[in-house]
Amino acid sequence: MAIMNFEDAVFEKAYGSDGTVCVELLPGTVEGIQNYKYYLRAGARVTPPRYADKAVVLIFGQGRGYVAGTDGGFKIEELSFYAPDFENAEYYVYAVEDMEFIMCAADMNDYDRVRAGECRVHTPFFRTVRQCYGYDQSCKTAGTWSKSVLFGDFGRLGKLTIGVVHGGGSAEGGTIEKGHGEVHQWNYCVGNSDFTLTVEDEKVHQKAGDWSFVPAGLDHSLCAEEGKEVYYVWVELYTSEHGIYQTEGF
Repeated sequence: MAIMNFEDAVFEKAYGSDGTVCVELLPGTVEGIQNYKYYLRAGARVTPPRYADKAVVLIFGQGRGYVAGTDGGFKIEELSFYAPDFENAEYYVYAVEDMEFIMCAADMNDYDRVRAGECRVHTPFFRTVRQCYGYDQSCKTAGTWSKSVLFGDFGRLGKLTIGVVHGGGSAEGGTIEKGHGEVHQWNYCVGNSDFTLTVEDEKVHQKAGDWSFVPAGLDHSLCAEEGKEVYYVWVELYTSEHGIYQTEGF
């Protein structure tokens, strides 16, 4: 397979009169999820679509601004994450300086709605990367840290889980992971990212702003050379109809 990758540097941004651009990222990659990238010039604002039946998360990867809505406001001054309260509140994103963010919108089935009715993360949800808690994982090399944004059956939205990985380069610096058949994975490069994504025996260079896809079950690594930076947000979507549980009997 050829690695599916959105290369930010070669994308031609045709800004509208409102100072914004929106592009769907890698359309048709996996049924049941759509990912969009928004670019805003300083002073621009945008109102993303609201959904009653989709889990939506916005990932703010570059630039300063804020989210303002009928259910509160949140300043964006670093890597941040926002999940709106479905269709229950209106909101918009305002750019204080040139900024970009990715919106992930994943379908929810009856099982997801039942589970969400029992217990789920409270929405609206907002976290900066500094507010997220760290976790350890054997596939990460020395000098690499990981943080959880949304994870676990009660800390996720629908079938989405999200985390962050950061590290400096070394001979094998970053993530070296065996394939995980239970989830598809997308990677959003942030910061000063300058590393190599390897999926099975294929490689692609990654820089800040890029968005790549790793199908469920394939071995992969995201590693930087000495002096380079690995910094990415991973977004995973469970392949099972029952999410974190592979069968209905949980």
